[in-house]
Amino acid sequence: MSIFARLSPRLQEAIVARLGWTSLRPVQELAGEALLAGKNAVVLAPTAGGKTEASIFPTLSLLMEHPADGVGALYIAPIKALLNNQAERLGLYTEMVGLRRFVWHGDTPSADRTRFVREPAELLMTTPESLEVMLVSQRVDATKLFRDLRIVIIDEVHALAGSDRGAHLLSVVERLARLSQHDIQRVGLSATVGNPAQILGWLQGTSRREATIVDPPKQPAKRQLLVSHRPSLPELARDAARVARGVKSLFFCQTRSMTEAVAEHMRNTGTTVFVHHSAVSREERQLAEEKFSKGSDACIVCTSTLELGIDVGDLDRVLQAEAPDTVSSFLQRMGRTGRRAGQAANTSFFCETTEGVLQAIALIELARDGWVEDITPQGRCWPVFIHQLLAMSLASDGVTFEDAWQQLQCVPDFRGIHRAEAERLVAWMLRDRSLILLDGRLLIGPKAERRYGRRNFMELYAVFSSPQTYTVETSSNQPLGTLNQGFVDRLVEGVSCFLLSGRPWAVLSIRHDDRRIIVEPAPRGRQPTWGGMLPQFLGERLCAKIRDILAADDVPQYLTAEAAGALALQRAAMGSFAEPGRGSIEDAEGELRWWTFVSGRINHTLRYALGALHSGWKIIPDNFVIKIRGEGITRRDLQEAIDAIAEPEFWANERLWQDIADTLPAYRLSKFQPLMPAWVERESLASYLLDVGGAARWLTGHAPSRPLDFAGPAPAEAATSEPLPATVAPAEPSPAIREAPGRVRWIGTRADFLAMCDSLKRETLLALDVETTMYTHILCLMQIACADAVYLVDALSVTDLAPIAPILSDPAIIKVIHNATFERTTLKRYDLEIEGVVDTLVVSRRLRGKNVGSHSLKAVCARELGVEMDKTNQTSDWTQRPLSASQRAYAALDAEILLHLHAHFGAPTPDTLSPQTHLPRA
Repeated sequence: MSIFARLSPRLQEAIVARLGWTSLRPVQELAGEALLAGKNAVVLAPTAGGKTEASIFPTLSLLMEHPADGVGALYIAPIKALLNNQAERLGLYTEMVGLRRFVWHGDTPSADRTRFVREPAELLMTTPESLEVMLVSQRVDATKLFRDLRIVIIDEVHALAGSDRGAHLLSVVERLARLSQHDIQRVGLSATVGNPAQILGWLQGTSRREATIVDPPKQPAKRQLLVSHRPSLPELARDAARVARGVKSLFFCQTRSMTEAVAEHMRNTGTTVFVHHSAVSREERQLAEEKFSKGSDACIVCTSTLELGIDVGDLDRVLQAEAPDTVSSFLQRMGRTGRRAGQAANTSFFCETTEGVLQAIALIELARDGWVEDITPQGRCWPVFIHQLLAMSLASDGVTFEDAWQQLQCVPDFRGIHRAEAERLVAWMLRDRSLILLDGRLLIGPKAERRYGRRNFMELYAVFSSPQTYTVETSSNQPLGTLNQGFVDRLVEGVSCFLLSGRPWAVLSIRHDDRRIIVEPAPRGRQPTWGGMLPQFLGERLCAKIRDILAADDVPQYLTAEAAGALALQRAAMGSFAEPGRGSIEDAEGELRWWTFVSGRINHTLRYALGALHSGWKIIPDNFVIKIRGEGITRRDLQEAIDAIAEPEFWANERLWQDIADTLPAYRLSKFQPLMPAWVERESLASYLLDVGGAARWLTGHAPSRPLDFAGPAPAEAATSEPLPATVAPAEPSPAIREAPGRVRWIGTRADFLAMCDSLKRETLLALDVETTMYTHILCLMQIACADAVYLVDALSVTDLAPIAPILSDPAIIKVIHNATFERTTLKRYDLEIEGVVDTLVVSRRLRGKNVGSHSLKAVCARELGVEMDKTNQTSDWTQRPLSASQRAYAALDAEILLHLHAHFGAPTPDTLSPQTHLPRA
């Protein structure tokens, strides 16, 4: 039986009588069955495939059968334009069954919002940022408004998941879940996502409902594809105008500068052109959409602003300048066509560069293989974590840390953040005056208020920064659009000329007081300028596909003769360098080139790895190649450096990560960066710029065995002299050191921790080791060995480590550590300084020099004590509780054995490790 029969009778009648439908599509049948059964779902269907109705019809049916007291359903879109575009359709669907819908975003008049709060509609259409406003506003009784909320529908979920905005959305949804009396049903809609199961798990959050993926079988569809190449923009625009003539088309460009330039060239050919990007005024964009939807011979030249499901009517052609960065974007854009019966979905690529030709071919071939990028939800989204702390501290009378933590730990994007880290972050923000504590509740502090408090904290509601912009107007006060501050800074009154809305404008005056630029139409012949965008990182799979295309010899049929010629030239020039494995080296004039074809993030990581070995080299990475320049550098030098960083031990070198963290450029990735402690900022920067796991895997075949440290440089080691003669003979093999019964003690409570610290005050010699998570250096376990015991301190349960600070900083108590740089750096994040250190790594290096091999703890123990250490557990999950017996034994031995090494080396003290002092004979 069709699911149609299970819908409310009034809705059935309206679908037939008002919409003229005689049946439902497969996706609507399957989604209806899942949603009426109360399941959470991710619904997959092509653009214009009926996803909206697949989610809305069951929702309306449920609301009719069980009327809501307040808002019963939320429809959330990533952008206002999509809300506006869907408003009429969802308004019709609600009206035809006697329900109401309301659209709330930044442009909704205040009076309309007030009426809605007083008399809520059953369906609320909004964005994540506007939901935040409702939850924080003193004028909105959020508890009353959302207490009967049953379902949340997230359109274009792929545009949110895996990003800061996605983390923000889930944070808001989880806060709504605490207000609603229901287990809120969650539905995500998407046309293109490579890993729907993972997105469904992310969307599920704390919901206990069953979950399912709605993905009906796809019918083979005809596609019309064309890739052409023109070496100049005027020629490219002229070819595009010829294809666009007589039809309705969208022409996607990767940058605003290209959008404006292409529009001007096409307009000069007589084509009816509209321009649509974020800097064009809302009035101009809406006018373009309206005229375009009613016309039959026009082209909108746009950026990604029209990539999402905004309906601009029946579309004949999609044109693309160069190529987008992802398969997902390509499919999303092509999906705007092929909606009419008998029409094929199509995309025509117009490439000015040969690189664009290669990228277009790679996108098409990956899509033919059925591959789409995975979207990986975050686990440690610090910017939004800080944002949510501020938002909750701003709402009503603030929030206790306990209540904030209970809410935040439910969000998938924060689950990698441990309570101990959250407590230390809040303590830092209290000291920094971003937050204040009053009667046990966190309130927004003066530093955050100064930075985000303007316009009633409007700057706080969104997780992304709104760049400072200037309004562009004609002398008659007609608004044309906006320009960013950085571009305005380069303009000169009476001299500069730029493109906006597809037309050249000459600058008459710049008014900084009210941020306005007065312009007039530029006379012909004036050369316009526009600021470009930074290049984007391409993914690993896309780069590898481009490498494979260069190495192949077939010519795709969808290439024009000029594009085929560009491909042949690229193959002739680069085919010999397109090798799998570790890539190949090209000896070019004045530089060496390491062709990797492995992605921008991995190449940037390799850049820092090579730089750690050769600080004098100038290393320039992009998505495909790493260029190396340096006086006298040879191919052999580079090959030796590649061989060195291809060793797994290289990626376990903590000093390397300290060097990397110290040299990362201070990019502004988040508007909440000024509120971050250094260790959070470094982690956020590194997670964006680097892919350490990917780089190590590509070079070595497996992930690095030691976590990446973003906390910053530790205190420098004392300078060492030339290696001393070997004064200690290797020991005869000794029996394995085993855990003595009762000697190892687990410290998991504050009371036990205080008792341990009181006992350690009387010791004169301790051994210290720590276990952390991979890459992010969450302190999970601290191992301290003394004469009578080995203590395993659970740092995830004992969150206040301050009582041990006097012991660690007391130089009279010797601390034996192997590679103390790592422990110092890790513990410094928790405001713990270590003094009185004897570093067995330094001792081994000074005694043995460079000719004995490695100085890792495993190698030193084997060489000096005859003990073979099993390091299998080194990269195990140290966050799991309880730890396995093998983990506890491994952790205890790592500390215990340091006491034996110390004795074996003749019990050196910190004083005897100065460069001028010879170590005693053991």
